This record gives sequence, C-alpha cells and structure tokens, in this order.
Amino acid sequence: MTAFATTDTTVKMARSKYRWVVLSVIVVVYMLAAADRANIGIALPYIQKEFGATNAQAGLLVSAFFLFYSLGQIPAGFLLSRVGVRLVAPISIGLTSAVTLLIGTAHNFGLLKIYRSALGVAEAALPLSMLSTINRWFPPREKGLATGAFLSAAKMGAVIAPPIGAALIMLDGWRTMFFAFAIPGVLMALLWWWLVPNEPRSSRRVNDAEASHIEDQTKDVTGSARTHRSFGAFDRALRYKQISPLATSRSVFKSWNIWGCGLGYLLMTGVVNVLLAWLPKYLGEVKHFELMQIGFVASLPFAGGVLGNIAGGWLSDTILDRRRKPTMMISAVATCLMMIALVYAPNDLLSVSLLLFGTGFLLNIGYSSFSVYSMGLTTRATYPVAASLVNSAGQAGGAMAPLITGMLLDSYSWTAVFIFLGVCSLSALLFVLSITEPADIIEPENNAG
Repeated sequence: MTAFATTDTTVKMARSKYRWVVLSVIVVVYMLAAADRANIGIALPYIQKEFGATNAQAGLLVSAFFLFYSLGQIPAGFLLSRVGVRLVAPISIGLTSAVTLLIGTAHNFGLLKIYRSALGVAEAALPLSMLSTINRWFPPREKGLATGAFLSAAKMGAVIAPPIGAALIMLDGWRTMFFAFAIPGVLMALLWWWLVPNEPRSSRRVNDAEASHIEDQTKDVTGSARTHRSFGAFDRALRYKQISPLATSRSVFKSWNIWGCGLGYLLMTGVVNVLLAWLPKYLGEVKHFELMQIGFVASLPFAGGVLGNIAGGWLSDTILDRRRKPTMMISAVATCLMMIALVYAPNDLLSVSLLLFGTGFLLNIGYSSFSVYSMGLTTRATYPVAASLVNSAGQAGGAMAPLITGMLLDSYSWTAVFIFLGVCSLSALLFVLSITEPADIIEPENNAG
C-alpha cells in the first residue's frame, strides 16, 4: 500500500504542466486581437470629426466588424474541424495584424468600412481556435476556469486599448494608434506555430502523465472519482440531466440547446459590444470627462470583466459542480439592474468608475459559460461546429446592437440605449431558462464529424 501511494505521488509530481503554457499563449494572443477590435472606440470621435460621420454611420462602422465576424464563424468552424488549429490560428493572427495596419491608412469613410469588415473576416477563426484548443487541452474539471481565462483576455484587450490608444492619439493622431497595434500580432503568429500543436500527445513538452490527466473525464476538481452533486429542486429548475452527446454536425444543427445558448449569447454580446464601442463617447458627451480620464474609465468595465470571467469559470467548475446555466442567469439579471443604475449614474469620476467596474464584473460572471456550455453537449470532433454556431449568433448580436445604439442616439438619448440593453439582458435570461443543463458525457473513442 505504501509503495503504491509513493508511486502514485511520484507520477503526480512528474506530471508536466504544459497545458498552462498553452493557455498563456491563448490569453496573450486573444488579448492582442481584442485590443485590435476595441481601439475603434477611443478613435471613433476623431474619425467622426475627420469624415463628418453621423452616429448611425459610426455605429455601422463598428457593426461592420461584427457582421463579418459573425458570418465567418460557421465556415471557420468547419475549416478547423478539417484542417486543425495549428495551421488556421497563425494565419488568422497574421491577417488580423495586416488589416489593423490597413485601417490606419484609410483616407475615406468607405475604405474604413471595408477594412473593418475585413478585420472581422480575419479574426473569425480566432475564438473558435482558442476554444477548440481549450477543449482538447484541458480535462472537463478545468474547462470552465480555462475558458474564463481565455475570455478574460478579450476584456484585458479592452482594458489596455483605451488608455494606450488615447496616449497614441495625443502623441500622433488616430492613424498612428492603428499602426502601433498591428505590430505584436506577427510575433504571436510565429509563437503559436512553434508552441501549440493540435493535440497534447503531439507535443514533446507534454509527458504521458499530463496527457492522461487531460483525457480523464471521470474525476472531479480534486482528482477524486467523479460523483454528481445533487442540488435537489434547483437541479429540477435547471433541467439538469444526462444526455447523449451530439456526435455529428447534423445533430448539432438540430439541437435547441445549442441554438438557445447561441440566442442568449447574441443578446449578451450585444451589451458587451455597445460598451466596447460607445462608452468613450458617452463618457465624453454625457459625463464631460477629459480624454485621458475617458481612456481610464472606459477600460474599467473590462477590468471588472477580467475578474468576472475568471471568478465565473471557477464558480461553475467547483461550487456549481460544472453547471453552466446558473452563472449565465446571474449575468443576465445583474446586467439588467446595472443598466438601470447607469441611467441614474452621477457625474463624478469615482462613482462612475465604480459603477462601470461593477457592471463589467457582473456581466462577465456567466459570459464564459456560454462558450463552455456546448462542451458538455458535444464530442471533441463536433465541438468546433457547435462553438461556431454559438459564436456566430453572439457576434450577430455584437453587430446589431452598436448599430441600433447609433440609431437610438440620433433619435432619442442615452437613457433609451440603457433601457434597450436592459431588455436585451432580460431576453437572454428567457433563452437560458429554456435550455437543458447537461450532466457529464463520456466521449466515445471514435466520433463522426
């Protein structure tokens, strides 16, 4: 017995931890990609001034990215399922940097819309590449935390973009900002190719103990044999049950659970993208903050979002025993309440800062769960297709909401915008309530795509 325990301890100590290096690469790459899409917010007032664009036209510019980003999701999902992440991800990273550079060269509003649309196409494969990598590189008991860290990278990109963008604009104008943001992606494309193979067992940096740990679906977060914790009436309300895995692309497309999750994500992503694109304008026009104050305060919802994504991933993995719907529900309800609070927000810097930080934290408690949820419904082979459907819906919301916001601002006021966002979050709650909470599935050895 003692010898067995010693051997087991040695194996555990000898286990490599390369999956965390992979996650670090994912976080840095997605942070830079998110900064490339978020910098439009701080530049938007200067772009409007230079080209004489209305709020509706500015909303269309923002939405152009998300429209083509959404349209690219499903083709990217099928491409990833056939070609693999190792080839697709570096190409997508490199193209993102190239188009970001082009945006800084645009000398009319039409070109800006074309380049923002091209940025959406270039980035379309990135989130699916990251999520597919997490699904293959992490065991079920770590997927919530890993996905939370991945999505927190998007918020970190939105944290660094406004203050750095504001400083670059003050230094040499909005075009220089886009040139500077284009540079790091080239290096990260090369690093991804070098460091992240498609499968853990394809990497010489992963030993057998770590590969077995990643593939083991039968343990809980402590490493003990997996048992399903019962939450009684709460589980019945969640519709928590064991279901058959969606083992084919056809079954994925026919699943209401996937579509319901996607529609909820559509509405919540719309809220996030309005904050991303329009918050600097709100802080300047309504709260009358200075440029550097705007750069700082506009980053706070996304600083809160970093913590919210990680906390939400940990909460759903551990306390909620891999249930994803509860955190989605928390975010939907809390976001609605925070939108009401923003209508009555005071004008002082500290109050607005705290309110926006709290908004970002609460909104993102369940944001990662929309991406993790379909991991519990699919196999590793069909997950990219499911993720592409959910993300496609989400980015469609990301495309529509900023455009609708611009139209509301031209005709009404910011109060109308916050009411619109509150209605979006409550509608997301209804879709989340309509889907099943899946208990764990054990993936079969061979899966059809």
